[in-house]
Amino acid sequence: MIKIKIYSVGKAKEDWLQSALHLYEARLKSLISFEWILAKNDKQLKQFLEKETNFICLDPNGTQYSSEEFSVFLIKSIQEAYSRLSFVIGGAEGIPVSMKAQAKSLLSLSRMTFTHPITRLIIVEQIYRAFEIEKGSAYHK
Repeated sequence: MIKIKIYSVGKAKEDWLQSALHLYEARLKSLISFEWILAKNDKQLKQFLEKETNFICLDPNGTQYSSEEFSVFLIKSIQEAYSRLSFVIGGAEGIPVSMKAQAKSLLSLSRMTFTHPITRLIIVEQIYRAFEIEKGSAYHK
């Protein structure tokens, strides 16, 4: 089973967000186990990441992919990481430079700025979409 950790600054108290995240988690439950690590601030986020060796930071200056390109990138990254992968979502000020320097790569979901709750939903939906693209389903069409 693939294990994906998503590190994020902020709380997860929004009911609408939890419902949407659970929808995609349920769709992926036969393939992926998600773990959510929510930090209070950048300092705590940095502490959580001290033991991580393979993580991808979400950053507006990172590489942008189409959904098809992201599917290839994600599958390859999971294979290279022996089915363990982590994503990092920063707070209002973004991800500190020191954390980005340690990242395996920087990924941009858009040049636009999103709240961290919206970013959580976007990355999970794109992970779902990536696997649907990989298996050739009609979801992506």
